Amino acid sequence: MRVEPWYRQPLFVLVAAGVILGLGMGVRQTFGLFIQPMSLATGLSVASISLAIAFQNLLWGVVTPVVGMAADRYGNGPFLVLGGFLYAAGLVVTAYADSLFLVHLGSGVLVGFAVAAAGFPLVLAAVARAAPEEKRSTWLGIASAGGSVGQFLLLPGAQSLISAFDYQIALLILAALSFLIVPLTASVADKRLREGGEKAVAALSSQSMTAALSEAGGHRGYLLLTAGFFVCGFHVAFMSTHLPGYIVSCNLSAETGAIALGLIGFFNILGGLLAGWLGGRYRKKYLLSSIYLARAVVITLFLIGPKTDVAVWLFSSAFGFLWLSTVPLTSGLVAQIFGPRYMATLFGIVMLGHQVGAFFGAWLGGLSFDLLGSYDPVWYISILLGLLAAALHWPIADRPLDRTAAVPAQ
Repeated sequence: MRVEPWYRQPLFVLVAAGVILGLGMGVRQTFGLFIQPMSLATGLSVASISLAIAFQNLLWGVVTPVVGMAADRYGNGPFLVLGGFLYAAGLVVTAYADSLFLVHLGSGVLVGFAVAAAGFPLVLAAVARAAPEEKRSTWLGIASAGGSVGQFLLLPGAQSLISAFDYQIALLILAALSFLIVPLTASVADKRLREGGEKAVAALSSQSMTAALSEAGGHRGYLLLTAGFFVCGFHVAFMSTHLPGYIVSCNLSAETGAIALGLIGFFNILGGLLAGWLGGRYRKKYLLSSIYLARAVVITLFLIGPKTDVAVWLFSSAFGFLWLSTVPLTSGLVAQIFGPRYMATLFGIVMLGHQVGAFFGAWLGGLSFDLLGSYDPVWYISILLGLLAAALHWPIADRPLDRTAAVPAQ
């Protein structure tokens, strides 16, 4: 039996996955900090820069299923390496962008492709395949929390760099950090499904991708899960892009906004870990409904309350606990129902729903501010969507599909 090198052992897969997601998700969460300084330096409007970030989110979603299918067929290594290169290139182009075209090319196209190639579906698929089946939900939670660690560390760091130097230097430093995804790929590339780690392995290995897609497309719960993840994308993109600007519009400082996003990242570490742990013990669909309902309540309390530094930080802490705790539960449901064989593909399609929501969250926030001078309409939409998502997840049929009948007799 072939012995894998130390850096490809399951625990190292978990660590590398967490760091990759920390870099990829952490860096992209900083884009909201750059909108105001870029607008002042280039003369471009907040809405036009927001549209580039919105397009980044949409492109991320559209490309993710395609990359997932290719990775399930050919291996994820080349795509993760490509993601690291494109991430760095996109941030460099954005740093020197002096026109709307270059802003869209850098922060929109290049970063959008990069996050699709090195984002949650490919990385979490590697974790799902490496993890012992009984610990899969917990491992997915730990890896997902890596994205929050990156957000917690990089958001205040990026704001400090902007304040100490300028936004261009800050973007160049973030480009250098994002390039670290390339060497880390060695640990998570092409991990094979653990032998004996999945029921009906023979049936899974013989299933074609076309059959897997047809099976998922006919599964009502999968469609509800995809629709519900739209709401998560709307919430996350709206707040990561516009929460700093909203806080400034409330006559609070830019530093308060940076701290708020950092607190979201810190508390999401705890929320992601707890969600992964709870997902191994309770039904994931009910946990997801509870999370979306709690989001609606937290946003409502924030809007009707006073706008002080403490109020902002309390909101950020509470919402951070709910931020990406949906990821281990949503990806875990995909693996639970369909198995890990085509998880990069199937979760990639669910991620498309997330990113369509992210497009509207990022774009409508900027549009609302430019047209009305207020973000309030999008906050109200966020509350209604949270209630809708809570209702959508409740009836999901979450039992694993039985494919044992498909296994040919020996």
